[in-house]
This record gives sequence, C-alpha cells and structure tokens, in this order.
Amino acid sequence: MLNNVYKYSLLVLVALSSLSGCNADENSVSVTPKNIMTVYKSPSCGCCEAWIKHMEKAGFDIRIEHPNDLLAIKLQHGIERDLQSCHTAIMNDYFFEGHVPVGEVKRFLTEKPADAAGLSVPGMPVGSPGMEMEGRHDPYQVMLVTKQGEKSIYSQH
Repeated sequence: MLNNVYKYSLLVLVALSSLSGCNADENSVSVTPKNIMTVYKSPSCGCCEAWIKHMEKAGFDIRIEHPNDLLAIKLQHGIERDLQSCHTAIMNDYFFEGHVPVGEVKRFLTEKPADAAGLSVPGMPVGSPGMEMEGRHDPYQVMLVTKQGEKSIYSQH
C-alpha cells in the first residue's frame, strides 16, 4: 500500500513539474527517498541554515537534527578533526561535512567514487555556500575522504 502511495506521489510531482515548465538544470534534482539529507547542527548556527537553504533550493529534502554531542556524530562517521566544520550532513551512507557546494554534492552522488565515505570542506571558508560575504571569497578545497580515511582534493574553489 505504501509503495503505491509513493508511486502516486511521484506521478503527481512529475505532472506538476511538467505543468509549471520546470526543466532539469544544475539546481534541480529528482526527489526520491534517497535524496533525503539529514543535517546535524547546532540550533543557533546561522551559516548552517544558509547552507541548508542552498541545498533545498537545489531540490534536496533536508531533515535537521540538533544532537547533544555533534562531535560524536562526526567521529561516528569517521570525520577526523582536520576535516571538521560546523555541520555534518548524511545522505545515502555518505557524509558531507561543512559548506560543500551543491554542484560537488551532485557530482559526487552521480560519480560515486570507489570506496568513498564523503566530502568535506574543512573549517568555514568565506565564500563557500552559506559563508558568503560581499567582496570577499577565500580559496578553499573540497576534500574526498575514503572509508579508510585517506584524503585527496576533489575540487578547488
């Protein structure tokens, strides 16, 4: 029964999208249960909220959690201290730590790099999504992290 409700809901979404003239672009993603992203953050963090809006605008369905011990969530997913930022997002058994641009999240989810655990933008670089500041954009890297904890540069911004 639930499966039929789900299929009907998808049909309605597809129909509504075609009626409204929506086209797939870099800011859209099909909404399926696998596109639900859980974001663990402090209740008072405004830059996290801005990043969440960045992801929602791109079509991701966000669930927000405010754990008592955010560090424990990070360590549970193997996110070492040098990779940590203010929030941790989990989706499809991958982590997205910090202010990872939506384009990199989408590319990662499409490519599904072998043995990958997730992506990280360590710290809180000015100019990254959610950390925008007029007139300033600091260079930063998106790091690819394997399940064994190996790190490599996924992209540079």
